[in-house]
Amino acid sequence: MAKRNNSHLPLSEALNEFIKENKLQKGMDKVDAREAWTNLMGNGVNNYTTAVELKNETLYVSLSSSVLREELSLGKTKIISMINEELGRELVKKLVLR
Repeated sequence: MAKRNNSHLPLSEALNEFIKENKLQKGMDKVDAREAWTNLMGNGVNNYTTAVELKNETLYVSLSSSVLREELSLGKTKIISMINEELGRELVKKLVLR
C-alpha cells in the first residue's frame, strides 16, 4: 500500500479531496441544497414540499399547495439568497416552484 505524502490531513480536507477526485461534488450539492431548503423552510412548508432537485444552478421545488407556491414565488430572490447563505456559496441562481 502506497503511503500518501499528506498523511496528516484533517478529515474535512481529506473528504473534500476525495469528493473532488471522484467528481462527487454535484451529488453533494444536490443533497446540500435539499437540506438547506428543509432547514430554512420549516415544517409548514416542508409538509407541502414533495421534491427538491438541483439542476445546473436551478433549484426545482415541487409543492402540493398552489396557494403556498403562489406565496413563495413572491419571495424567490430572498429564498435564493437565504439558501446560498445557508450553503456558504453561490450554488443556486434560479428557483423554480412547481
